[in-house]
Amino acid sequence: MSVAGKRILLGVTGSISAYKSALLIRLLIKAGADVQVIMTESAKAFITPLTLATLSKRPVLSTFVADDSGRWNNHVDLGLWADALIVAPASAHTLARCATGLCDDLLSAVYLSARCPVFFAPAMDVDMYQHPSTVENLRRIKSFGNYIIQAEHGELASGLIGEGRLAEPDTIMNVLNLFFKKNVMPETEIRSRKDTFAGKQVLITAGPTQEPIDPVRYISNHSTGKMGYAIANAFAKAGASVTLVSGPTALQLPDPSIERIDVRSAQEMFNATERAFPDADVVILNAAVADYTPAHPADQKIKKNESTFALELVKTIDIAATLGRQKRAGQLLMGFALETNNERDNALKKLHQKNLDWIVLNSLRDAGAGFGHDTNKITVIDRKEKTYEFTLKSKEEVAQDLVNLIADTLEFEKKPSL
Repeated sequence: MSVAGKRILLGVTGSISAYKSALLIRLLIKAGADVQVIMTESAKAFITPLTLATLSKRPVLSTFVADDSGRWNNHVDLGLWADALIVAPASAHTLARCATGLCDDLLSAVYLSARCPVFFAPAMDVDMYQHPSTVENLRRIKSFGNYIIQAEHGELASGLIGEGRLAEPDTIMNVLNLFFKKNVMPETEIRSRKDTFAGKQVLITAGPTQEPIDPVRYISNHSTGKMGYAIANAFAKAGASVTLVSGPTALQLPDPSIERIDVRSAQEMFNATERAFPDADVVILNAAVADYTPAHPADQKIKKNESTFALELVKTIDIAATLGRQKRAGQLLMGFALETNNERDNALKKLHQKNLDWIVLNSLRDAGAGFGHDTNKITVIDRKEKTYEFTLKSKEEVAQDLVNLIADTLEFEKKPSL
C-alpha cells in the first residue's frame, strides 16, 4: 500500500518554505492521492490559495464560514474524511497552538477533530527550532501520538546554517508511503538516504579500549559503543560497505552486512584501522581510545602486598593524527572530541593538529550527552570552522544527521562550479 487512493488533508502555515507545499501536492496527486488543502491566514502571505487549489483540484479551505450564505466548512467532517493529516510546513506558532490545544482557526479545529494519523513537518529558523519552548512543544505533540518529520539541516532563509529547513517533498512522500505500507514510522527510517553511499567504503571505530595491567585488570573508560554502532548502522542503511573496528562491548550489530573487527587495546585498534584505512572513502573515528597504557603489564596477577602501588604509563599511538598524516586526496576523516571544559577550543585544536576534515564535539556538561546515554547532543565543525549545531536526540537520530551532513557535503563537492 502507498498514498494511492488515500485522502490527505494538507495543512499549510505561515513559513517561507510554504512554496514547497505546491511541490508536495503535485507528488501526492501524481501518486493517486486525494488532497484537500487547509491554509492559515498567515500562509497566504507566502503562497496563494489559487496556486494550491489549482494543483490539488479542490478549493482551498481557510475559514469556518465558506460564504455569505452561511455554508460552513465542517471541521468534524474534515477530520473524519481524512486518512492522514499532514501539516507542512508547521510553523512555531502552529506547533504551539496544537501542543496546547488552542483552537482559533480552521486548521487547529480540524487537528483537534482528526481521528486519522497526524504528521507535523516543522520549518523555522535554527534558533526558533532549538528554543526550549519549541523543543517542548514538539515533545508534547509527539506524546499525543502524532508523528514528527524532523526539520533538515542546511542554509536557512536568514542566511544561518543549521536545523530548521522543511523536509523535502520527496522525504515527506517517503514517510507517508512507509507509514501506509508498514503502518509504522520508525524515525531512523524516515530520514534514511538509501543508496546514497552505494559503492562507498566507510570505516568506523567504536567503543572503548582496554589497556592490560595484568591478566585480570585493565585501564578503560565508560564508553558503551552505542554511538559508533548507530553510525555504522546508519551508513549501512544508506548503502555503504561498512567496516566497524570495535573495542570490547556487549552490543550486537543490527545490520549483518557490516564487517565487524573486534579489538581490545589501543594498539590493536590502530593496527586494524590502519589496515582498512587505504580503501576507505569515509573514516569516522568515534572510539574512546585510551591515551595511556601500562608500560610493563604483568604476566601474572599482581597481589595486594603493598600499601601503595605505582603504575608507569606510556602514551598510546595517536590513531587520528597518524591517519591524518596518511590521508589521501578524496578521503574524508571525521573525529570525535568529548570535552569537559574549553570545549570548542579543544575541539578546534584536535581538528587542525590531526588534519581532520570534521570534528564532532560532545560536552559532558550537556545533560543526556556522552557515555552511557541513549541520547547525544553534538556540534560539528569543519576545516573552515563552519559550525553545525544539533539538538539533543537519540543516538540513532544523531547518526542519521551525520550521514545526511556528509552526504550533503559530498553532493556539494560533486557539483561543477559556475
